[in-house]
Amino acid sequence: MKLYLNALGVVNPLGRAKGDVARNLFAGSRAGLIQRADLLPDRAVRVGAVDGLLPAIPEPLVRFDCRNNRLTLAALYEIEEAVRAVSSAVGPHRVGVVMGTSTSGIAEGEAAIAHRAARGAWPKDFSPGRQEIGNLARFVAAYLALDGPAYTISTACSSSAKVFASAQRLIDAGICDAAVVGGADTLCRMTLGGFDSLDALAKDYCNPFSRNRDGINIGEGAAVFLLTSKPAAVSLLGVGESSDAYHVSSPHPEGDGAVLAMNRALAAAHLTPGQISYINLHGTATEANDMMEGRAVSRVFGDRIPCSSTKSLTGHMLGAAGANEVAFLWMMLEPGFGDGMIPPHLWDGEADPAIPLLNLVGVGERFALQPGAAVLSNSFAFGGSNAAIILGRG
Repeated sequence: MKLYLNALGVVNPLGRAKGDVARNLFAGSRAGLIQRADLLPDRAVRVGAVDGLLPAIPEPLVRFDCRNNRLTLAALYEIEEAVRAVSSAVGPHRVGVVMGTSTSGIAEGEAAIAHRAARGAWPKDFSPGRQEIGNLARFVAAYLALDGPAYTISTACSSSAKVFASAQRLIDAGICDAAVVGGADTLCRMTLGGFDSLDALAKDYCNPFSRNRDGINIGEGAAVFLLTSKPAAVSLLGVGESSDAYHVSSPHPEGDGAVLAMNRALAAAHLTPGQISYINLHGTATEANDMMEGRAVSRVFGDRIPCSSTKSLTGHMLGAAGANEVAFLWMMLEPGFGDGMIPPHLWDGEADPAIPLLNLVGVGERFALQPGAAVLSNSFAFGGSNAAIILGRG
């Protein structure tokens, strides 16, 4: 069954709502990458942050209150009407929810631990359930009054890419008629401290695929979609997954699992490598990841296809990265947003001679936007949890 992405809601360091995000994406804005001094104990660090106040969780759902869910709520506002219309038509029990995250409400847990350390008691309004991984999907289902299967996937940086495969299986199996899919992650000290302990944080702006790259910028964001069989401008053509399990934190050096995921996505979409018009690279700007991905992409696609890593604009949104980067593909294909524009690759232009040559594009480049156009996004995670997603025009 062919499935379509009927609606999108998104908020991330590029802006709030589809129009703002698309405009800043294609312009190559880095305005959302800012210095924060409250996330590491010894220094400021550049992160991708969502600016301003977020919507309040409605009082009946206050048990779900955390920044991760408030960020998700801001994205849900854009698709809420479409989801409720589908729920009314097929029944709330026929609409599933599959979300991805790696942080959930950990930031609130950190604040509660600090409160207890200072005062000897937990805050009166603290609920440990807010930091459970499953909290995100339960909140989305409760807010939208959906009764279908609702669960959260947490596979680190591929979390909200893998939701598309899971939701597709629910619909193909006849369990659901539609699904809300996406992901959210928010900045917290635990995440920054963890990556800092791995010496994986960039000293300033991340520099993907450069010989001078020195690590990642962490970011935050949320993206949600309505996935149904109702025809729309953007279709879900194929998802490929793999698990190479090479190492707990390092990718397979030759990218074997990444190659398998990309080839499986192509097979599911019934496409050849030459039919892909653009690749959104995982492109974290760490030494091992960029080396692996460059080799993997070269093995499957060669050096012709336009590529970019949008993490140089948003930071690495971790469990939310997959859904947000699929949102960027959606914006390329949906009429009135990208209209053939390609997200730019911002870096210092100094290629690493150890990485196979890739066609890294700058600001203002376009591709031929026509019926049947197909674009791909890669998401690779700790433990070798890989996903590649292909969207198409029509």
